[in-house]
Amino acid sequence: MTHRLTLPLALALALSAGAASAADGAKTFQLQCKTCHGAKSSPAGPSLAGVAGRKIAGLTDFTYSAGLKAKSGTWTDANLDGYLAGPMKFAPGTRMATGVANPADRAAVVAYLKTLK
Repeated sequence: MTHRLTLPLALALALSAGAASAADGAKTFQLQCKTCHGAKSSPAGPSLAGVAGRKIAGLTDFTYSAGLKAKSGTWTDANLDGYLAGPMKFAPGTRMATGVANPADRAAVVAYLKTLK
């Protein structure tokens, strides 16, 4: 009987941790990313709505750097993390100069980005 109570509790805790992570990511996004990334693309940066799973450099309303245009694939969790960890290392020549140094903050930002539609 203990196992029946433990599993739902563990699941609830895991789900609430994910929500907290996205909430933490929203805070980091507001502080570090929002200046360049809005609801719509601008000359400063592309919209990040729907970025999770999208083709890298895939929006038609933004002029991407040669570094990002040279990348293939989609924005997976791993690619988003890699880009945020070191934009210049991930895509040499990118115009995004700073990333998110702290791994926990990056994970939270990735979780938040996945909520943007």
